[in-house]
Amino acid sequence: MRRLGCVGLLAGLLAILALFLVAQSWGGAGPAPRDLSVLIPEGASLSRAATELEKAGAIPSARRFLMLSKLFGGSTPIRAGEYSIPAHLSQADILKLLQGGKTLQRFVMVPEGWPAVLVQEALMKAPQLTGPVGIPAEGSVLPDSYGYDRGGSRQQVLERMQKAMDAYLAQAWAKRKPGIAVKTPQEALILASIVEKETGKPAERRLVAAVYSNRLKRGMPLQADPTTIYPITKGRPLGRRILRSELDAKNGYNTYAMNGLPVGPIANPGRASIDAVLDPAQSNALYFVADGTGGHVFADTLDQHNANVVKWRAYRAAKGI
Repeated sequence: MRRLGCVGLLAGLLAILALFLVAQSWGGAGPAPRDLSVLIPEGASLSRAATELEKAGAIPSARRFLMLSKLFGGSTPIRAGEYSIPAHLSQADILKLLQGGKTLQRFVMVPEGWPAVLVQEALMKAPQLTGPVGIPAEGSVLPDSYGYDRGGSRQQVLERMQKAMDAYLAQAWAKRKPGIAVKTPQEALILASIVEKETGKPAERRLVAAVYSNRLKRGMPLQADPTTIYPITKGRPLGRRILRSELDAKNGYNTYAMNGLPVGPIANPGRASIDAVLDPAQSNALYFVADGTGGHVFADTLDQHNANVVKWRAYRAAKGI
């Protein structure tokens, strides 16, 4: 009887030891020597997920992972997607990751003021997106960072960018101040694209919007350099001074040779520039010129403006520009 008791005790100890080792295997460091990216296909079972994890080197054995998942992992289903798995992540934490659906998020960024040609280039260069995409309509994309999953469609990402612009423009237009110079959301978009290209200083946007709004109301030409450049480069940097022949060109965009707004946007304006056009500063300014600090100095009259231009030219001469 004593011998049987000892055997039973030994068996119990061995069972406890085995359970301890199994738990250590489940919760201990995994085999991945570096961070991994693993794609779990849509509709994949836990068995298929385990196979993909083993192929990637995130777990030592798909069969053992399945067994331990049933023993320790609960009944929460896994979610499809691409997962970033840190080096040596335990099998227990890998299952939690898949059950939580915290997929790897990739981003394509559209900065404020980018033209449509650069948006298309960014989409075409974005890794792990699929399919072609054309150049979007100028001004149709809301600048922002857009997340996507591996294998996603470039066209679908573009459509999300455009829906975001439609939604924001509609929301901002509904809150517009009375008496503004633009009559439609499209006109607001066009003017916002000019404001976006004219200043990089957030504090100046509403003042620049006021200058152009005042000019529109008085029937004056906008005389905005970026509108002259747009037909030449489609929004890319010109890299030189504007030629006299370009200032005289009639093409639907050059606001030196026409009154009113261009025929369309010259860039994709951000939220702040749209807001500035729909709520410009209370100002009588009709002119502005660079001040040498990256900003501008504003003037109500031509005489004031000419004096500011003289100062700007003197500054450029002193700097050897």
